[in-house]
Amino acid sequence: MTSSEIALQIHAASHLAGDFVLRSGRRASEYFDKYRFESDPVLLDSIARAMATLVPTDTEVLAGLEMGGIPVVTALSRHTGLPCAFVRKQAKSYGTCRLAEGADIAGRRVLVVEDVVTSGGQIVLSTTDLRDLGADVREALCVIDRQQGGAEALASERIQLLSLLTADDLRTAV
Repeated sequence: MTSSEIALQIHAASHLAGDFVLRSGRRASEYFDKYRFESDPVLLDSIARAMATLVPTDTEVLAGLEMGGIPVVTALSRHTGLPCAFVRKQAKSYGTCRLAEGADIAGRRVLVVEDVVTSGGQIVLSTTDLRDLGADVREALCVIDRQQGGAEALASERIQLLSLLTADDLRTAV
């Protein structure tokens, strides 16, 4: 499936019109309900297959951010054969008390995986935490870049944003 076909399917499955407040605090008149494409196993598999070609060759671990990055990273792991880690917004206070569950990240090249990027704020926060734990993070990969400053914010933190689709791709898909 081509990127254009995936964009059309994502648009059909998840595009909503209205008045929405984004995580960044910004308001938007359109919204892509990521849970609609993440919960569709056939569409999610197509997305992950296409994203696999964007994974840098020296990546050792895929790190999915809570909560939307978890289904994406799991599907992506199936297509790349790379182990994944599930990254919490903050370490839990019981059990393992870990911020990143799953694959070990210390001393390894880690690709941060997210579903939708607007301002890049959560990727910046999580990357700081992952780097503090010894991960070598240079890139983040997302399904949709909303093109609202996320790539620039990440670049200022030495993180290159790779995206399968942009908001423009989704708008022109219909």
